[in-house]
Amino acid sequence: MRDDPARNRRVDAERNRRHLVAVAHEAFARHGTGLPVREIARRAGLAPATVHRHFPSREDLVAAVFSERAQVCERQLGAALADPDSRRALTRTFHRFGEWQAAEGPLTDAMLARPAYAALRREHSDAFRRLVERAREDGVLRPGVSVDDVAIAMMSLTSVRSLPPGEAPSAARRLTSVLLSGLLALPVGEHPVAR
Repeated sequence: MRDDPARNRRVDAERNRRHLVAVAHEAFARHGTGLPVREIARRAGLAPATVHRHFPSREDLVAAVFSERAQVCERQLGAALADPDSRRALTRTFHRFGEWQAAEGPLTDAMLARPAYAALRREHSDAFRRLVERAREDGVLRPGVSVDDVAIAMMSLTSVRSLPPGEAPSAARRLTSVLLSGLLALPVGEHPVAR
C-alpha cells in the first residue's frame, strides 16, 4: 500500500494540534491564560508559525483548551451519573474536584467566568445536584445533610489553591477525606475515601 502524503500531513497536523492543546493546558493551568503564544510554542517544541497555523490567535488556543476541559468534565459527570453505586460516584466526584482545584483551579475559574460557558455551568450544577439527590435517596448521606450542604463542602475544596503547588495535592486529598467523613453515612467498616 502506497503512502498518502496528504493523509500523512493531516495526521501530523492533528497530532501537532492535540500536542499544542495539551501543552497549553498544562502551561495555562500553572501560569494563567495570559501566557504568550511564543512561550507555548517553545514548550511544545514547535515553531510559533505552527501554533498560529492551528490557532491564529492566543484566544483561539485558550478556547481550544477550555473546550477540551469542558468535554473531560462532561464525560466524568456523565460517568458519575451512570454509575449505579451512588456512594462511589459521589466520592469519585469529590476526589476529582479536589484534584482539579490543586492542579488547575484558576484555569477552571477562567473558563467558567466566560459568558459562553454559563449554560455549561448550569448543566454541571444540575448534574451535581442530581448526583447528590440520588445519594440522599440511597441513604448514602448522613441524616440531615442537604444538597446545599454537599455543594458548600465541595466548594470548600477551592481553598487548597492558596497553598504552594507542592502541598496542594496532598492537602486536597486530606480535605476531601475529612469532608466525606462528615457527609457520608458509613456502614460499619467502610471508609469514605475509597475511590
